[in-house]
Amino acid sequence: MSSVPETIENLEVQETLFSPSQVLENRGRVAIFIDGSNLFYAALQLGIEIDYTKLLLRLTCGSRLLRSFFYTGVDPSNEKQQGFLLWMSRNGYRVITKDLVQLPDGSKKANLDVEIAVDMLALTGAYDTAILVSGDGDLAYAVDAVSYRGIRVEVVSLRSMTSDSLINVADRYIDLEHIKDDIRKASRTSYTYRPLSENPNATKSSSRKVVNPVESSG
Repeated sequence: MSSVPETIENLEVQETLFSPSQVLENRGRVAIFIDGSNLFYAALQLGIEIDYTKLLLRLTCGSRLLRSFFYTGVDPSNEKQQGFLLWMSRNGYRVITKDLVQLPDGSKKANLDVEIAVDMLALTGAYDTAILVSGDGDLAYAVDAVSYRGIRVEVVSLRSMTSDSLINVADRYIDLEHIKDDIRKASRTSYTYRPLSENPNATKSSSRKVVNPVESSG
């Protein structure tokens, strides 16, 4: 028999074969890997601020959690960002950081794809399901690699910012648009960070003050 390629349509059909409770029952122990930059700009597109306590609860959905990793670029001189990351580390997240590098156009960026991929691979055997919060197609190879080691992978991201190559190698895809009300921060927010300069178009599209766990221009 010829194999059928894992297309987006096939994944949607697969989702109808199992009830949500069956999906959760088969998860086993989960490990969460969050691309902080990707999530931040997805939240900007959705027009929401993320409540990271709600996010953790929504992603685990009662499953046994091995660890939740949050990867982000940092500006050591930004005290507000440091305070946010301290809060994260004390509230269920293992924070992995890399100093921002200033680019010729004046923006700042830190790429943590390698760190995410290495951790996903290094921890295989300790978890059964990986929940990857990112739409970056550069992570597709790592997702494919861990799946060959028996790991089930769920990708959570905004569809408009997600590579088809990443969706095609995932066992399950969840669009942030569909769960935004579950992870939205209430109006009385304790974090008011400015958007940063890595993506000028994204920052200009919103004048709201938003949490920025990703980078800082100071």
